[in-house]
Amino acid sequence: MKKLVPVLCLVIMSFLANAQTKPMKWFNQPKQWSGNAQKLTFTVDPGTDYWRITHYGFIRDSGPFYFQEMEGDFEATVKVTGSYQELFHQAGLMVRIDNKNWIKTGIEYVDGVQNVSAVVTREVSDWSVVPRTDSPKSIWLKLLRKGDYVQIEYSFDSKTFKMLRLAYFPPKVKAQIGVVAAAPGKKSFPVVFENFIVKAVK
Repeated sequence: MKKLVPVLCLVIMSFLANAQTKPMKWFNQPKQWSGNAQKLTFTVDPGTDYWRITHYGFIRDSGPFYFQEMEGDFEATVKVTGSYQELFHQAGLMVRIDNKNWIKTGIEYVDGVQNVSAVVTREVSDWSVVPRTDSPKSIWLKLLRKGDYVQIEYSFDSKTFKMLRLAYFPPKVKAQIGVVAAAPGKKSFPVVFENFIVKAVK
């Protein structure tokens, strides 16, 4: 047993070294929030959103985004639990270079139904959804940035993941990765993010 202890310590230290523990920052900090990357709770203020031009003709860049900066390839994971109530209430992960280059994914509430959603923006936004009729309590998200792409996967049990989207994302540029939410209408809503982890990958 004594021989195993140093080995276990090395394994744990290797994992912690690989998992990024960089400081987190706010973009559009909400009025009410508490916690950290392990468990973050906040109320999403109304009138907040992310979108660029397509179909609607407007630009929005105002949702709360709690992030860290990363260079190179990485994988981010998180559990998201939101009390969605109004059209386009949304919460999930975002990877972002600037206001013209970003991807967000998670749950988006449309016509009383939760949708697994992805918005990919390069100058203009596009939107894809997978409707859910069972209104799952939580969703687990996995976002892989590697080379010139981002791959998005989701799960409702934290074990079985399905791919939602594979999209181009500019390579060799420092990016912001973190949790995001928005409430474009008049109602706020609470959201909880748990176990947000970012790991460098090869």
